[in-house]
Amino acid sequence: MLKRLRVKFICINMGIVVSMLAVIFSLVIGSTRRNLQQESLSVLQAAAGDSDLHRPWQFLERGREEDGSLRHPEPRQVFLPYILVLLDRNGEIDRYEGYPQDAEAPADAADSPEGLRPLVDAALAEREPVGILTELHLRYLRTETPMGVKLVFLDMSNETHTLRSLVRNCLIIGVASLVVFFFLSMLLARWAVKPVEEAWTRQKQFVSDASHELKTPLTVIMTNAELLQGPEYDAGAKGRFAQNILTMSRQMRGLVESLLELARVDNGAVEAAAEELDLGRLCEEAVLPLEPLCFEKGLRIRSALAPGVRVRGNALYLRQVVEILLDNAQKYAHAPSEISLTLTQSGRSCRLRVTNLGDAISEKDLARLFERFYRADSSRSRDGSYGLGLSIAQKIVESHHGKIWAESAEGKNSFFVTLPTLAGGEARPS
Repeated sequence: MLKRLRVKFICINMGIVVSMLAVIFSLVIGSTRRNLQQESLSVLQAAAGDSDLHRPWQFLERGREEDGSLRHPEPRQVFLPYILVLLDRNGEIDRYEGYPQDAEAPADAADSPEGLRPLVDAALAEREPVGILTELHLRYLRTETPMGVKLVFLDMSNETHTLRSLVRNCLIIGVASLVVFFFLSMLLARWAVKPVEEAWTRQKQFVSDASHELKTPLTVIMTNAELLQGPEYDAGAKGRFAQNILTMSRQMRGLVESLLELARVDNGAVEAAAEELDLGRLCEEAVLPLEPLCFEKGLRIRSALAPGVRVRGNALYLRQVVEILLDNAQKYAHAPSEISLTLTQSGRSCRLRVTNLGDAISEKDLARLFERFYRADSSRSRDGSYGLGLSIAQKIVESHHGKIWAESAEGKNSFFVTLPTLAGGEARPS
């Protein structure tokens, strides 16, 4: 699928590039052709309106003397590449003059009037007064005069050569551009598809991990259900089988609820019902339910919460973040010890920190703690921990435009959360 997506991206990109180059080159060639045609028509009109057959066009040429000073402008004659033919009323050639390009002086266009006859007949046969004699590669202009017909022929070799050179250069530039853009498109395709590839990989890993987590409870439930049907077991054994089924069912329900919660967070449920909140009060509400559980394990929660820390967000989900971090701390803390919960504010941001004494977390595990279904301690896979809590907390924090990370040093494991605060809170050093 990803390969087809990259190929599709390259094809679309190359299609856009080809279309743009085709439009640009078409405009350039079309504009050049119109300019050349207009210049040719101007030459024809100028030649047809010239009463003196021997008067060439002139322009002033400035040069430099040997000492480097500018030379005074001097007129220079330029003889235009056209042939002018005057026909009498009978259609016979009366006069003709030719001005070859880059010539020093006028020269006859042909050795005899008979050499001009095919040009004259072809121009007279055309219906339009201005046009092109394709087979002869000439552009003509036909005008009626009191003395007869005036014909002007202009060689199109330079015009054709210019257009062919332009088309050839456009093709070379186009092919070279397409080759460059093709390799760039391949690089862009890899860059553009990379997030999709990562999401696809995470999705496959998620499905695989979820299936693995559900497989074991289902196997236990099916095995104990089959044993319940056996007549050789007494009531006590069947009671244990039923208890096993109930335990695994509760575990599966917890996993399904976590998956649903993660799906709701991914779908943007956190952004709903955002309001101004007192984060310190939310932390106190999250601590109360966990204190009895920690007391039974020989743990104690110590809170140091700065007052007046105001944030904007969803109270339900922010409280869930604190509960997840505290629950994670009590699961992995060494007893007897103390779990520290602190909240400080500095400027327009606040920082929440949960610290516990426990086994050091390696750098490798710190980099993967927030991955779905990841557990640094695989021995806790059956204690109700599915490796989803920290992933849910990360999604919630990121939805509130905050950051979450973990650190481990000197036997202390700490989780940090930073969130933007609202104006008006009491500033405390962090």
